[in-house]
Amino acid sequence: MQLAVPLCIVRHGETDWNVEGRLQGQKDIALNGRGRAQAEAVGRELARRHPEITGFDFVSSPLLRAQETMRILRTALRLEPGHYAIDDDLRELTFGLWEGFTWSEVRDHDPAGAAGREADKWAFVPPGGENYAMLAERIARWLGTIERPTLAVTHGGVARVLLGLLCGMNSADVPLQEITQGRAMMFEAGDYRWI
Repeated sequence: MQLAVPLCIVRHGETDWNVEGRLQGQKDIALNGRGRAQAEAVGRELARRHPEITGFDFVSSPLLRAQETMRILRTALRLEPGHYAIDDDLRELTFGLWEGFTWSEVRDHDPAGAAGREADKWAFVPPGGENYAMLAERIARWLGTIERPTLAVTHGGVARVLLGLLCGMNSADVPLQEITQGRAMMFEAGDYRWI
């Protein structure tokens, strides 16, 4: 899949659950102080290196941590903080019944499920959750709506899936990619770069 316009993806800033290693999925967790600082820093960096980004369309996941990041980022860009769209397709992969647990707790409470996910992170569906293949369908649908240069604030799972969809990364490698919080990735012409 290839886009005709640039797409800038920002992973939300850090939350206390990130620090604790808890699976957030679609739980609404607020940014912590470091996460707010990360959101401001990425906004300043985008303003410095890509001033044209102020003319992009802006869209956020509906989850609180993404919307907080968007408002802070837009303020750093000297844009009206609340002037952006929300798209439900940009919400994070859901871990279902595992949300709120650390991986250690998942292994203790559901050893068979944890082993199943470790064996195939792309296809395994947690109880009541979704897998990366399902997320990819949702994100492909969203990509089909993009007509203008766009900046989206979203989540690590979404950014990983975008690497697969837009850069041709093998599905087995997609869940293994490290996606830095409070950083931007620019997708253009079938490739990406960190900003």
